Amino acid sequence: MEYKVFNPQYLENVTGGDPEIRNEIVGIFRDQIPEFVAEMKKLFEKQMYYDLGLLAHKAKSSVAIMGMDGTALMLKTFELQAKKGENPPDYPGYISRFEEDTTLVLEEIDRYLSENH
Repeated sequence: MEYKVFNPQYLENVTGGDPEIRNEIVGIFRDQIPEFVAEMKKLFEKQMYYDLGLLAHKAKSSVAIMGMDGTALMLKTFELQAKKGENPPDYPGYISRFEEDTTLVLEEIDRYLSENH
């Protein structure tokens, strides 16, 4: 099975293949994503760029567990720029990509879990 952003092998390695732990991690991830997106948009609106950088760092850790290397790399760039307040016009693009990638990964995770329960 081909996945665009999800790396199931990474998740399986992190959880030791334990379905209970895997489901718990996926559940936490699923709950965090809408909160991250909403908070990113709010912080950007308020021009709280340093806090936005801290949140990008936190989000990066979450996507890394799902093996989302490209998204994690983008969030690292976002984090470093936001903490310094550099290139604010780029931030909506980063937030948008994060939202798109995480929407897609949740679909891919659901497909993976339904095929490998």
